Amino acid sequence: MSTQTPPDAPERPVKVTTHGDVRIDEYAWLREKENPEVIEYLEQENTYARNRMSHTEVFQETLYEEMLGRIKQDDADVPWPKNGYLYYDRTEEGRPYRILCRRKGSMDAPEEVMLDVNERADAGGYIRVTASSVSPDGTRLAWLEDRSGYERCDLFVKDLRSGEIIEESLHELSPWSLVWGNDNETLFYTRQDETNRPDRVYRHRLGTESTSDELVLHEPDGRFFVGIGRTRSGRWLMINLGSQITSEYHVLDADDPWGDFTVLSPRRQGIEYSVDHRGEHFYILTNDQAMNFKVMQVPTSNPGSEHWTDLVAHDDGTYILGVDAFRDHLVISQRSGGYRQLRVLDLRDGSSRVLELPEEVSTVRPDVNREFDTDVYRFGYTSMTTPSSIYEEDLDGGTRTLLKQDEVLGGYDPSRYVTRRIMATSADGTAVPISVVHRNDLEPDGTNPVLLYGYGSYGASMDPRFSSTRVSLLDRGVVFAVGHIRGGSEMGRRWYEDGKFLNKRHTFEDFIACAEALRDSGWADPDRIAIQGASAGGLLIGATINMRPELFCAAHAGVPFVDVMNTMLDPTIPLTVIEYEEWGNPNDPVYYEYMKSYSPYDNIAAQDYPDLLVTAGLNDPRVHYWEPAKWTARLRDQWTGDSVLLLKTNMGAGHGGASGRYERLREIAYEYAFLLDRLGAPMDDR
Repeated sequence: MSTQTPPDAPERPVKVTTHGDVRIDEYAWLREKENPEVIEYLEQENTYARNRMSHTEVFQETLYEEMLGRIKQDDADVPWPKNGYLYYDRTEEGRPYRILCRRKGSMDAPEEVMLDVNERADAGGYIRVTASSVSPDGTRLAWLEDRSGYERCDLFVKDLRSGEIIEESLHELSPWSLVWGNDNETLFYTRQDETNRPDRVYRHRLGTESTSDELVLHEPDGRFFVGIGRTRSGRWLMINLGSQITSEYHVLDADDPWGDFTVLSPRRQGIEYSVDHRGEHFYILTNDQAMNFKVMQVPTSNPGSEHWTDLVAHDDGTYILGVDAFRDHLVISQRSGGYRQLRVLDLRDGSSRVLELPEEVSTVRPDVNREFDTDVYRFGYTSMTTPSSIYEEDLDGGTRTLLKQDEVLGGYDPSRYVTRRIMATSADGTAVPISVVHRNDLEPDGTNPVLLYGYGSYGASMDPRFSSTRVSLLDRGVVFAVGHIRGGSEMGRRWYEDGKFLNKRHTFEDFIACAEALRDSGWADPDRIAIQGASAGGLLIGATINMRPELFCAAHAGVPFVDVMNTMLDPTIPLTVIEYEEWGNPNDPVYYEYMKSYSPYDNIAAQDYPDLLVTAGLNDPRVHYWEPAKWTARLRDQWTGDSVLLLKTNMGAGHGGASGRYERLREIAYEYAFLLDRLGAPMDDR
């Protein structure tokens, strides 16, 4: 079958160069962001996508209004206590961004608006407040603003007594780290290198020039990211250095913010650890001789790893994810049997219990718990039918109180839907779980449209959760499924290890097996299976449609990491070097050949592909726009049949898409319209 490009599609931007008999990447020039021809090409693709989706414009508006109609636009978080104040964020109808507030003592006290992000936003422009921190004495608010999506931030400090901004001279900061010393005058922040890797920690004294800020630590090893935080107890400042498989912490008494940090335990290749604090002990979560991690403790006076002693032993069936230390308890986040759990350990008598949950196919997670001296714990709970809920648990008595459940407007009734878990069998015989949700009147009769979502990288687990936007799919008869594929950690740390490095193809084989299981069990119409994934999940989509294009009718790849070889061979690109410990280093011939065997861009073939929507962000620092742009261009070169290929680039956003909640809903409406159209689902009122 010959390749063909629709006559109204953008002209393929081929610029072939050769070196001897070797053909060089013909679309490499699309990396030239400052080249007007590149921007023109992206705009042409946007115009083409808009024209090809014009028949869905009314439907997109219907979807947008539906999804907006389920959201309580005037809403507020559950207030959380800290140092005599109750803090919360809230939203207002018609305003896209959150408002940071607090009240002193009780919710009956007058509201104090600390930061209204709407007032900081330019009309229609991008803004994201990536971090905010109140000084220990409660008198100042510091925050970081990203104005492009490229994750380079400006620092602002506001005097909460006068309302005046007293600092705004620091720029080009890393977006995630911002910490106060206990003197209420010292701020710690991080900066990035030329590859956008946070590699330096600085301390700044309020009222001084940024040029006088002291460099506290510089990490030259490109595999490591650097961050800084403080323990819940408020006692310690902690610099954390981490690669994908190795950790190191440096600690400093928060009462002495201009003192010297000391290494808690020097890094050892392949050993990961994290730290919390209580009294005279640090509590260490580590994989040292423990695949699924264990909890250890060590005196703060002598914290080297040679002094660590076991507190919670390693368990082959339980993967420990995190530890939160409080006055009398540890709360341990863990995974068992494919589900998250919270385990409460009483440090006074050593007893422990796992919190009971109302549904099996569900997710529990820690919520905001900023107070150390407390015997109550807040956690979040959700399932694919139960909206996000915040509970408070008495750690001694076990009494549980529902503080809030997200209100879903528009008559949402959870009893109209059902969730279940089914199993797929992968190519090597491994059983792979799938979480499924659908309307309760649907049967596995082989006629249902299915949307299968996947990720499968970095050990990130795609746990079952509620989405109010997803109701627009379910109400139109779509069966929504999440494949818990290897490369995530749903079934433990080994599940992650079996989906990375030279095992990466397991991720794609698992996802294909999930689609086949949905088909063979009758939940999916064999001709109406769509798939979706973003970022590393976009790699999943790209590899999967290369391997089994006939299995799917449509696909959406969001900000997709698809140009694996060119990216991983270029150490100047953000994330490349640190990700040698996720994908492998292609400078090693063994890894080169293996990675090339699945890289989506390098395995495009002249074949019929499913209808495909590719979305990207021009300012994306994680998966640069040129990856989806080059992939789309090369796909057009090999595309056969008459299926649709669209590239839609947000010309003013980064990895996460639009920053405002209304514009983000419009992006989702566009993506859903594409998928529902291709699935043959109703494009009118439900």
